[in-house]
Amino acid sequence: MGSVTGHNLKSLDDIATRLRLHVVNMVAPSGQGYVQQGLGAADIFTSLYFAEANLDPQKPLWEDRDRIFLTTAHNTAIFYATLAERGFFDVSDLNTYVNDGSALEINSCERLGPFVEATCGSLGQGLSVAVGCALAAKRQNRPSRFYVIIGDGEMQEGQVWEAAMLAGAHGLDNLCLIVDYNFVQSEGPMDLVMSLEPLSDKMRSFGFAVQEVDGNDISALLNAYDTARNTPGKPTFIKASTLMGKGVSSLEGLMFHQLRFPAAVAESARAELSEKLHGADGA
Repeated sequence: MGSVTGHNLKSLDDIATRLRLHVVNMVAPSGQGYVQQGLGAADIFTSLYFAEANLDPQKPLWEDRDRIFLTTAHNTAIFYATLAERGFFDVSDLNTYVNDGSALEINSCERLGPFVEATCGSLGQGLSVAVGCALAAKRQNRPSRFYVIIGDGEMQEGQVWEAAMLAGAHGLDNLCLIVDYNFVQSEGPMDLVMSLEPLSDKMRSFGFAVQEVDGNDISALLNAYDTARNTPGKPTFIKASTLMGKGVSSLEGLMFHQLRFPAAVAESARAELSEKLHGADGA
């Protein structure tokens, strides 16, 4: 499980495209939202939920499941799209995204169901929760692995570094921290607000095994997870560089934390992604 061998990369690429199409359809009605982050992170979510993590949508409370924590809890369009496609709830529910009374709130929380491992509306807290869970699993000799998707801007929070220090000190080799490194936070480009670099060196100094990959390359991500599972004695940090707006040519590289999404732009994005899927079906 997890390595490139045995996985149909073409099929996974198609799933990622389908998730991107859901993101566009979910955000389009409001005309504004976290489109760019969702499009950019689709390959990370696809590789984790459809190839790497040991999950059972029919048994969401299975004690030995792997656990995935979305600590950037506002990036919900891609998160909900992934959960629905993976079978945790009906895909038709995506049509209620951020509507009044909908369970699909702008920030994900545990009220949606047990497949949301933690409510992480306040940035910087998710890694702490995951580290505690990973430490408990170690002490209970459980096989579960713990995957954390964090934002690069979020790593400016001090609590992240306290949790990282604890993970390294305890050698939590069942923990894999993946940073969606898209170079933007809410106030602007990372390097202009507060640079994280040299990030990989910092994480090594905290006791992590470090890998740097293209976060839009599913094959590279799967190989990184495989390496993480076979690295004893250390938690793993994967610096996954992603392109905001990935998959929609008119949006790729546009650095917007929250994108204004006019109907014409949404329709163009929808058409492009649909064409990719139809082309794949006809291949």
